[in-house]
Amino acid sequence: MKTKILQMLRQGNHYISGQELCESLGVSRTAVWKAIKQLKEAGYEIDSVQNRGYRLVSTPDVLSQSEIESRLNTKWMGHPVYYFNEIDSTNIEAKRIAESMEGIEISGAVVVADMQTSGRGRRGRNWNSPRGSGIFFTVLLKPDITPANAPMLTLVKALATAKGIAETTGLTPYIKWPNDIVINGKKVVGILTEMSVQVDYINYIVVGTGINVHQMEFPEEIAKTATSLDLELKQTYKDFSISRAQLLGNILEKFEYYYEIYLETQDVSTFMEEYNALLVNCNRKVRVLDPLGEFEGTALGINSKGELLVERKDGIVKVSSGEVSVRGIYGYI
Repeated sequence: MKTKILQMLRQGNHYISGQELCESLGVSRTAVWKAIKQLKEAGYEIDSVQNRGYRLVSTPDVLSQSEIESRLNTKWMGHPVYYFNEIDSTNIEAKRIAESMEGIEISGAVVVADMQTSGRGRRGRNWNSPRGSGIFFTVLLKPDITPANAPMLTLVKALATAKGIAETTGLTPYIKWPNDIVINGKKVVGILTEMSVQVDYINYIVVGTGINVHQMEFPEEIAKTATSLDLELKQTYKDFSISRAQLLGNILEKFEYYYEIYLETQDVSTFMEEYNALLVNCNRKVRVLDPLGEFEGTALGINSKGELLVERKDGIVKVSSGEVSVRGIYGYI
């Protein structure tokens, strides 16, 4: 009920009568009053005027079931949302949900946490996930695609995330192939895609994303390469305030859009140019860290399969993600 009330209050900057809320929700005035009281206690500023009704004045930056759901503008992505104040890892929880609901349609479910105790990045690295500071979420998918094409979902998610950040904040994020979002040369987002697969069949895929939003400092080992949206915004806007739930809603809407396009072709051909325009590695000297042997070259962009094209003296090499990482010759990018 709180989700619906928030959605109705956000439809316009005007008062909504208690009677209108009652009729829309099919509940009593007392039930509406209790829900409004709970929202106020959670930090929402709601003006109440006799004979006029209720008006939403301001919203706290909270991640809650009701707040996230009230920000969604998607057809199926984020339905349902599983929210946790604290969890070990949203990817791990999404896998638990997938395993426990075998045979039930769960594609599009989103697991969100305000804090992770065992957040992980690519290649087993830890992901710093303190409470109240970022957005840590995982999308659970069951696509009818071949397992070989699944890694491209990381690129789809990166493009959607970059677009969502730009729309919400006005910042200019870039993609560091294959799974990072950077702003002003520093990492602000990490993406981890994992799947449960049989020989030629995908049981499910989880695409986890960690976004640094409010952090003002980082552990010493990543301080030189990490940043947050707040840190970047303070260089331009002194009073800009980010709603994490709104940002999450925008990203999920973008992801639903690009994901549906991806499913039609099982590649990234339709938005390859759009992706390459945001690729921070493009036309730069890079070092490819491959377990089979490192090499250097110039990144030319991605192809329709999401492979990074790297030009060496002996020709162009197609680099797949997997265990490969890409670094700039003179630094992180």
